[in-house]
Amino acid sequence: MKGQSKKATGIYVVSGLAVTLGALIATGSSAAAQTPANPGAFTNEQAQAGQAAYARSCASCHDSGEAPPLAGGGFLGVWGTRTTRDLFARIKDTMPLDNPGILSNDAAASVVAYVLKNNGAVAGTSALTPTTTIAINTLVASEAPQQSAQAAGGRQPRGAAAIGNNADAASSGGGSGNSDADLRRGVVTFRTGITVAGTAAKYTPITDDMMIHPPASDWLMHYGNYAGWSHSPLKQINAKNVHNLQLRWVWSMDEGERQQITPLVHDGVMFVSNNSTNKVQALDAKTGDLIWENTLGPRLSGQQNATRTMALYGDKLFYPATDANLYALDARTGKIDWKIKFSSYGNDKVGGMMVADGKLIAGLGRCDERALADRCFIAAYDVNDGHQIWKFSTVAYSGELGGDSWGTLTNDQRTGADAWIPGTYDPKLKLTYWGTGQAKSGARGIGDQLFSNATIALDVETGQLKWYQQPAPDEGLDLDEVFEKVLVDEGSQKILLSAGKKGILWKLDRTTGKFLDYVPTVFQNVFTSIDRTTGRGTYRPDIVSSKPGDSHPSCPSPAGGKNWPASSYDAQDDLIVLPLDQICVTSGNMAGNYEAPASDGFIARMSAYRAKTFKPVWTFQQRAPFLTSVMTTAGGVGFVGDWDRTFRAFDLKTGKTLWTTRLGTTAQGFPTTYSVDGEQFVAVPTGYNGGSPEVRPDVLLAYERNRPFSGHAVYVFALPKAQ
Repeated sequence: MKGQSKKATGIYVVSGLAVTLGALIATGSSAAAQTPANPGAFTNEQAQAGQAAYARSCASCHDSGEAPPLAGGGFLGVWGTRTTRDLFARIKDTMPLDNPGILSNDAAASVVAYVLKNNGAVAGTSALTPTTTIAINTLVASEAPQQSAQAAGGRQPRGAAAIGNNADAASSGGGSGNSDADLRRGVVTFRTGITVAGTAAKYTPITDDMMIHPPASDWLMHYGNYAGWSHSPLKQINAKNVHNLQLRWVWSMDEGERQQITPLVHDGVMFVSNNSTNKVQALDAKTGDLIWENTLGPRLSGQQNATRTMALYGDKLFYPATDANLYALDARTGKIDWKIKFSSYGNDKVGGMMVADGKLIAGLGRCDERALADRCFIAAYDVNDGHQIWKFSTVAYSGELGGDSWGTLTNDQRTGADAWIPGTYDPKLKLTYWGTGQAKSGARGIGDQLFSNATIALDVETGQLKWYQQPAPDEGLDLDEVFEKVLVDEGSQKILLSAGKKGILWKLDRTTGKFLDYVPTVFQNVFTSIDRTTGRGTYRPDIVSSKPGDSHPSCPSPAGGKNWPASSYDAQDDLIVLPLDQICVTSGNMAGNYEAPASDGFIARMSAYRAKTFKPVWTFQQRAPFLTSVMTTAGGVGFVGDWDRTFRAFDLKTGKTLWTTRLGTTAQGFPTTYSVDGEQFVAVPTGYNGGSPEVRPDVLLAYERNRPFSGHAVYVFALPKAQ
């Protein structure tokens, strides 16, 4: 739940028909839904009032895909066995995310009533109160009513109502029984398992030495190397010939959900995953031909967190499914070697993932419930059988290091600090570096709430905390510091560079965690000062003293001055290049997004800095935000893609655009480059749906620019073939 935006009107267009959530409720949408066992926990008047409160404070996140949907199977799977009192407490204490506690008891209760009715519950004559305690699955129908596309899962393709109906029938085997007729109608039964059999015959096991010194022809991990550079030593494509790039092949992918993948490549085999179906595929990286396909499932029916990366090691491909199952697949055939349940609680997800020191290391994401069972962590697993080797909890409990930083909150009230972005690794220091998200306890002014919103260094063999650095403690603006930790050597000094949503580039000593320097990369107004000795920021007084309902500007917005699209580092020129956003937000009772001051209307900014001195080298700005990482090469060329379907090559020394092409929909995810048989290729994924980096620009670009809400794919480019 967040402040109101243009999306919070509750009006949407589905298959050419304007509908409202309120209209669906008022007309008793899907009257055929089964009658609940325990009607009468709220009144119709409450549900109607809750609709208005939901539109003001909740819709901009829950109806946009930035937060989980509050209707349908996904909601019931998490909340069905819990009570109305639990749901009330969750809404009252922690929502809206950017101003928790703003809702009165009556408003929060009315939102609960609205959510219940939207899931098929029947109103009665008694009002729901904060102390009403009824199991939700006794109030709602066993199958939630069919919602509009927005209500069921955020932004959906045009015509999604028809698509969704077919998908539901297919996923449940609900075809007509006539396979030819079903295919003509576009209904394909959703099957799991090896759906295309094949073998990557020339695939060789990946060794520790290959991970430390990745072959130039491969893209073995999320950032290309352990140091988080998103940089390739390939230089066949360079600043002089990049303008000749041509499309070589395209691989279409399953539509729906958040598609933000990193194509991984080894021995001429590209591995991709489909977020909406948890389908993993191996492709011939030269031709785009499918080698094997394993549909792991489940098929999703609403917005979920993106599956941004997989991991390769030995003969295995590791995949984090959206139901929090963690799989090890045989990279040659796609067959399951082993799987474990990474988390069994609520809507938890596998977050960032990597292999280091021969261990699979992963962080827990979406672990934001107030419960002892939902404690965020980073853990290492044996690559051979999946057993846990060590576990570091990112939320400090009473009696532990940092436990007193949560004030008087009990352990079950401490939450957040999820590790949803992959870490990096220094094999000489044997340290792995991760970022954590903000605390989600709903409490502010109680302490630093460790180890939230921090950079942490863990011993890769034991998981022991070596150091942490927290530049923005007690964070309450959804401006977390979870993103990539770039490792750079400045002579004998080992450096770590990191930028979070505040858009500040931090420099730390990665051996000790000592703060060294910082530079703001975009306009920010949440800090009045930053201590040059400790690196700790001081928030504006009106932010520190704000009360529920207070309005205050925040620059950057939760879209982040810097968000999950990764930076790139080029060691040859000592340049770090960052994709940035210039959007601000006003929170509280006068919510809204606007372009940052002095941005001249440019939402997107890409800036290069000399890592040693933090001096700016060049900046490029445009209207459409960047929604891919920056990827650079030894050919002096960088690549980045944007919201408006443009994939761009630029001169690494100057930022000058050297080549552009338009894709089927938004370029979103992590571009990679590789070579097969001596020929260099550049790959970029496309996708739509996402969190703040996509949703907030949507508001600012409404009616100004349009893009298709279909077209998930991987596009691969190369230079013209020699004649």
